Amino acid sequence: QLMLVESGGGLVQPGGSLRLSCAASGFTLDDYAIGWFRQAPGKEREGVSCINSEDTSTYYADSVKGRFTISRDNAKNTVYLQMNSLKPEDTAVYSCAAGPQCTNNYVVVYEGQGTQVTVSS
Repeated sequence: QLMLVESGGGLVQPGGSLRLSCAASGFTLDDYAIGWFRQAPGKEREGVSCINSEDTSTYYADSVKGRFTISRDNAKNTVYLQMNSLKPEDTAVYSCAAGPQCTNNYVVVYEGQGTQVTVSS
């Protein structure tokens, strides 16, 4: 079965850190660009970060630049999103998606179910 599974979400205080994982099953993650997206209640889905496959170039939304870091471990078939200096406005369901390339019009081939991140004191 081809699937992506996110983990690592939870409740954290403002200023804290979390590391999200996106693990692939049934296919090789290295063949795809991987994007992280988030959606908060009542808000539109937002692209957070993306990492390409061939040159591992990375992209970040302005709202998370300098705080979030995306990386991939091909040996573990996993992509990570390290989130530091978290703010209440980072609260959302975070999901990862595999596609051909990091672009503004991201084409989703596979997508996970998401993991909840809540930043609150």
